[in-house]
Amino acid sequence: MVRIGYTMMTEQRGPRDLVADVVRAERAGFDFSVISDHSFPWLDEQGHAPYAWSVLGAAAQATSRIPLMTYVTCPTFRYHPVVVAQKAATVQLLSEGRFRLGLGSGENLNEHVVGRGWPAVAVRRAMLDEAVQIIRALFDGGYVTRHGRYFDVEGARLWDRPKQVPPIGVAVSGPDSCELAGRLADLAIAVEPDPALVAGFAEHGGAGKPAVGQLPVSWDTDRDTAVRRAHEQFRWFGGGWKVNAELPGTAGFAAASRFVRPDDVAEAIPCGDRVEDFVQAVRPFVDAGFGEVALVQVGGDSQPAFLDWAENTLLPALRAVL
Repeated sequence: MVRIGYTMMTEQRGPRDLVADVVRAERAGFDFSVISDHSFPWLDEQGHAPYAWSVLGAAAQATSRIPLMTYVTCPTFRYHPVVVAQKAATVQLLSEGRFRLGLGSGENLNEHVVGRGWPAVAVRRAMLDEAVQIIRALFDGGYVTRHGRYFDVEGARLWDRPKQVPPIGVAVSGPDSCELAGRLADLAIAVEPDPALVAGFAEHGGAGKPAVGQLPVSWDTDRDTAVRRAHEQFRWFGGGWKVNAELPGTAGFAAASRFVRPDDVAEAIPCGDRVEDFVQAVRPFVDAGFGEVALVQVGGDSQPAFLDWAENTLLPALRAVL
């Protein structure tokens, strides 16, 4: 049976609301939760970008059952991999073993703020490879000193290291990232239901390991309202990773999506309250080999009502047929 997750979308909700939402998601019966780690929203209309790791610490204390996960953290620009390892170990201890560390090569939108430039994708992927190896070495215990091509580590150590280290997930979008994830990760992460990503991950060492997908949805009892909200806040979504990873700010995403129509968004994102539309949107992930799918409800203010509907209607329907 597919596991259904809830997304704490930091781009559309403040920190206290995010914690309240994941508490409600746990009560609703979601199987796991994920959180985005951004310094910017994609569009001005979304209006938020709190620090994900503070939210995770609060969520770890406010919940008792639901697993937590970054979706995803970039450990190469804003954060040094040593700092990421320390943060992940701490959240794992606070949550008593419920945390998974999702990693990716990043987006210019979030990483440009530290003024280090934005290299070609091959360089970013090589940086991620090196960063994951550093994080794993720190998770293994003891002192770590390394002088690599991109990162220097001098006598680092995790003094509060959980007995159960956080599983590491790596975002996949093509053959090269699938190779990296298969070699270094405990799970694959993706935002499109592409069976080639699951197969590529399995081919390079990920066979039998989880694959986690993510799906935006826009629930509302009034479909027109749902479509309008999805267009306002998620019209950037159709650009794809190769475009979205390169744009440096909200103005760029607004310009890139200015010709996207509400009907275009409604074709890609289930909108309204017909439960069968949501089930059919999840099914391609299941058919592609994803055992877990995290839902993103579009619109910050709509979270409480969506979570009520998910508990009473959506989750039972998904579990009945998937």
